[in-house]
Amino acid sequence: MIYNSIIDTIGNTPIVRLNKLAKDIKGEVLVKVEYFNPGNSMKDRMAIKMVEDAEKAGILKPGGTLIEGTSGNTGMGLALAAIAKGYKCIFTMADKQSKEKIDILRAVGAEVVVCPTNVSPDDPRSYYSVARKLNADIPNSFYPNQYDNLSNTAAHYETTGPEIWKDTAGKITHYAAGVGTGGSMCGTAKYLKEQNPNVVTVGIDTYGSVFKKYKETGIFDEKEVYPYLTEGIGEDILPKNVDFSLIDHFIKVTDKDAAVMTRRLAREEGLFVGWSCGSAVHGALEYAKEHLKEGDRMVIILPDHGTRYLGKVYNDEWMRNHGFLEDKTYSTARDIIAQRNRSYQLLGVKKSDSVKDAIAIMNGKGISQIPVMENGEVVGSLTDNKLLSKIIDNPNLKDGKVADVMEDSMKFVALDSTLDVLSSMVEKEKAVLVRDPLDKIHIITKHDILEAFTK
Repeated sequence: MIYNSIIDTIGNTPIVRLNKLAKDIKGEVLVKVEYFNPGNSMKDRMAIKMVEDAEKAGILKPGGTLIEGTSGNTGMGLALAAIAKGYKCIFTMADKQSKEKIDILRAVGAEVVVCPTNVSPDDPRSYYSVARKLNADIPNSFYPNQYDNLSNTAAHYETTGPEIWKDTAGKITHYAAGVGTGGSMCGTAKYLKEQNPNVVTVGIDTYGSVFKKYKETGIFDEKEVYPYLTEGIGEDILPKNVDFSLIDHFIKVTDKDAAVMTRRLAREEGLFVGWSCGSAVHGALEYAKEHLKEGDRMVIILPDHGTRYLGKVYNDEWMRNHGFLEDKTYSTARDIIAQRNRSYQLLGVKKSDSVKDAIAIMNGKGISQIPVMENGEVVGSLTDNKLLSKIIDNPNLKDGKVADVMEDSMKFVALDSTLDVLSSMVEKEKAVLVRDPLDKIHIITKHDILEAFTK
């Protein structure tokens, strides 16, 4: 068959049986290998759908510019569509994304703007905000916004779901996928559940993302949000494409477990896939061990190709430096707090305490920062340098309450965050917080990290 352009080859990717990795699982575990798409990821599906829907609506006009915030794969899909249809591309990316992803986008003619990871979504420096500003400033530009553009979900409802149903002869019982923008999870789930309401859907989340707790409690808990390394999965926002009613269960996966499984997929199954694919398979297999039975058939989406991660999960030195290879163990937050006495209690002050009393506590304990606590929860913080600056500007503040001078809370991190992750966070001036397995809150400072490095 001869195709008119590369975008006509999108879809109809193969489904492959997992053999070694799923040998102890009851039932059958299959993976849908999306790197067979021309842009090497499942994002090709929704990229072309968003572009063509915008064209039909008259939003995208000839000679226009596509502007999108992306972790890399959506950008590649949009870039292929732009080449085929004659558009320009500008993409914003968080600086945690692999160099390979940035280089690939530039290779296909896109302009890439790299933005800081560790800022809030509404910060003007975030890759979300920068994309929106570029869209506002550049005439005849289109911001697809893959997070809230429901063409994302529609693409998978129209293609991925029907392909899985057809290729499994309608015998699929479980569907698992990583949840980022939500389109592949929810569009596919919607189609499958319409064919058979008993199909069980399992969303894979990462530590540092809000999805799992929001699904289980309905609470958007900012304490769940902290930096993580895995790309293309989890969020610190609630995209409109995430329809929680279509996701039956969530499983969280650590950066390390995802990275190790990604390498195992390559070495044991011959599937050279991306980092979030390891997340999806690890989480899905954890669920399958407990819930799959004979005769069940699970399909897991593998979103992208391993070439995007040659400098990270497929690089032994990078893996060792992050404590992800067993031949070299790096300390983690868990290791730091394990050294503490069982009687440890987090020292804090209340919003209603006087500033003078807070200063006295900090001076008496010889500490430069302290959390502000209310009902056992951290609601803010004090740091000596910023407190001093405020009092110099307004001496009357020393006679006020902590609530008048406190700053934002310190960030929470995962128990298994390694020293390099911890050190990069405390360089932002503040210490970090972590909850131990008993839900007790601990503080980790620069001193704790330096001490761990010397052990």
